[in-house]
Amino acid sequence: MTTKGPPILIDYYTDVLCVWAWIAQPRLEELHRQWGSQIRIHHRYIDIFGNARSKIPAQWGSDDGYQKFHDHIVHSAEPYDHSDIHPDIWTRVRPNSSVTAHLILKAIDIVGDEKQVDKISGEMREQFFVRAVDIGNLEILLNMSVDIGLSRNDLLSVLHDGQAMAALSADLRSARDNSIKGSPSWVLNNGRQILYGNVGYRILSSNIEELIKHPVEEASWC
Repeated sequence: MTTKGPPILIDYYTDVLCVWAWIAQPRLEELHRQWGSQIRIHHRYIDIFGNARSKIPAQWGSDDGYQKFHDHIVHSAEPYDHSDIHPDIWTRVRPNSSVTAHLILKAIDIVGDEKQVDKISGEMREQFFVRAVDIGNLEILLNMSVDIGLSRNDLLSVLHDGQAMAALSADLRSARDNSIKGSPSWVLNNGRQILYGNVGYRILSSNIEELIKHPVEEASWC
């Protein structure tokens, strides 16, 4: 497909530890394949598992809450192909927080580009959900980033000087301002359209197609 105008911007809000964002990963990849340069996915982050060690026992029980939450995740992912779940996630492998991963991803966005953010965010989810790697661990995340060609020193620089934190703070404020309810959320048309939760691929694609046919500047009459 040939881009006739500027790409359609999609603000994609997720938490990397959210199983529904993992389930949505193939849809995200298919959007890239179908629409190519006609869309631009801007990865943004919300705080769902920012304090996972407190959240899960509080919501699912202090005794067997992690096992119950794991069972819930397995049940949620069962109907979907390519959404494998490792038996150790949350039972044995329990990240303390998703914030570390979000900070690294914002650092990558600063020193790298959105394609690298897209690549490593998908890899983070796969490492956790399929291979039971603790993606709350800073050293693991830095090594993953270096593996795709990023400079460890550059990443540490924007972590140390607060740039990555400032970018993550902007995401959290934007999520609040746009009344983002959870992960994943797809925000299109300058915030006029918000698709939240387990949204099917056809719905996502049809919304993008409509925006391409009728650009944003045609949508507002007053």
